[in-house]
Amino acid sequence: MDRQNRPLTILTIDDEEQIQYALRALFNSQGWEAISARDVEEGVGKFRTCRPDLVLMDYHLPKINGVKGVEMLRREDPEVPLIVFTIEDNQRVADQFLDAGASDFVLKPVKALDIIARIKLHVRLVESRRENRQSTEEPVKGIGQGTLSLIEGYLRSVSEYQPVEAIAEGTGLAYQTTYRYLQYLVSVNRVEVSQHYGKVGRPKQRYRMIREAGDGEKSETGL
Repeated sequence: MDRQNRPLTILTIDDEEQIQYALRALFNSQGWEAISARDVEEGVGKFRTCRPDLVLMDYHLPKINGVKGVEMLRREDPEVPLIVFTIEDNQRVADQFLDAGASDFVLKPVKALDIIARIKLHVRLVESRRENRQSTEEPVKGIGQGTLSLIEGYLRSVSEYQPVEAIAEGTGLAYQTTYRYLQYLVSVNRVEVSQHYGKVGRPKQRYRMIREAGDGEKSETGL
């Protein structure tokens, strides 16, 4: 994402004019360039013309929904960050978007500080990956290498088991994105799960990197 000192360009695909207006004002306050589209077809057309640095897309859109829209944009560019707006706080919906190629989520109503932080995070991830010449290939469908490295890096920085909420806050990612990546890391035996039982309700899962011998941890004898 070599912008060569030009402003960050963001394409927003959303059919609500109030949201478009508010985001344009927010992005202008950050010195970013805002491009707007009301549906997926218009958005894909503007993406091809303007080649934005990042795309924000609503879930509920006319004619073509957000999931299909993410798939279409991902065919145009396998790397550009695609952040989805949704009112659906639902892991099933999140998994559909991640499988389609979404990078992350922002829940509606949109909070200014949240969306600014999320944009800056994903721009940094892409720039870091390019600087380090890391592969853009996904380990599996819906799992991006940059986001995976971010979550693993956070887990390596802590020694105790962490709940999903703490990992999401520590990385700056949405809860749904964090949970999906943790499930992947558990499935490939890079993260372990602990069940935490409170006074009431279902047990809460907490996560920690699996420590290999010789990684610097002391043994139980303290040696």
